[in-house]
Amino acid sequence: MTQYSVKAVQIDQIGGPEQLRLVDVMVGDPGPGEIRIRHHAIGLNYIDVYQRTGIYALPLPLRLGMEGAGVIEAVGEGVTHLKAGDRAAYASLPPGSYSEARVMPAWCVCRLPDAISFETGAAMMLKGLTAQYLLKRTLPQAGLQAGDHVLFHAAAGGVGLIACQWARALGLQLIGTAGSDAKCALAREHGAAHVINYSNEDFLARVKEITGGKGVKVVYDSVGKDTWAKSLDCLAPFGLMASFGNASGVVPPFAPGILGAKGSLYMTRQTLFTHLSSRENVQVMTDDLFDVVGSGKVKIRIDQRYPMAQVQQAHRDLEARKTTGSTILTP
Repeated sequence: MTQYSVKAVQIDQIGGPEQLRLVDVMVGDPGPGEIRIRHHAIGLNYIDVYQRTGIYALPLPLRLGMEGAGVIEAVGEGVTHLKAGDRAAYASLPPGSYSEARVMPAWCVCRLPDAISFETGAAMMLKGLTAQYLLKRTLPQAGLQAGDHVLFHAAAGGVGLIACQWARALGLQLIGTAGSDAKCALAREHGAAHVINYSNEDFLARVKEITGGKGVKVVYDSVGKDTWAKSLDCLAPFGLMASFGNASGVVPPFAPGILGAKGSLYMTRQTLFTHLSSRENVQVMTDDLFDVVGSGKVKIRIDQRYPMAQVQQAHRDLEARKTTGSTILTP
């Protein structure tokens, strides 16, 4: 039996970035349906903050990280879509990608095309698959057609910059919000048809102006509490409020009747891992992502790189909204 020690990031209790500790853990052989992967790059995502702070409660001690890319070292019994030596990437539960190597379920891991680097693979899987399910699977009642307006909050973040480009490729008029002029410029550069600096502009008034008072068909919102109320007012009748994160805090409880009063609106709270519920779904969604990245229509922007030993600083910068695009850790 193979067994060796690797470095991994672990928290023993919920709290701030200071809880992130580099520890030695043992990695063994994969069991049935599992693989062992040696990471070359690791993705950093806001969901990691939710888990560290206990917004998403998981058993402790906890090894963080939902996204990575590297080389398959070994496969367990019953794994047929991967073999030792394959380049691979994933976004997955359970967490644990903040590590030099790990054993994990094989069903959520996909072969990484040779044309896509490990860094790009680690930076794009969770964020790119999130953009895929939002723009392709989380749709208003009548769907989306070329020319339709959509509102996308945090448009200069990792998911946002991918969504800006993908929306442009689909012919959508994406209205992106961000917290500074520099971030707005970045979103526009990546395909946003309109940008709104919510730190000095009323995004509701601007959305109404851009759409001629009609509102948008769908709002994609990972910000949560701070944008919730005005986002509902940005929607056209029968519009869809698609919540997929809580960067500013959890949305407070609300009476469903307000959805009727504001135009018979639809509301959904999405999670990536409901969409990634089977090997078949994972492969279909990943193939779509690899195709749009391989075609050059979507480019993955990596603006921050940290050694895994500097993970505390990486989390501080992410929470302080100092980051743009994607961020990776290197083992």
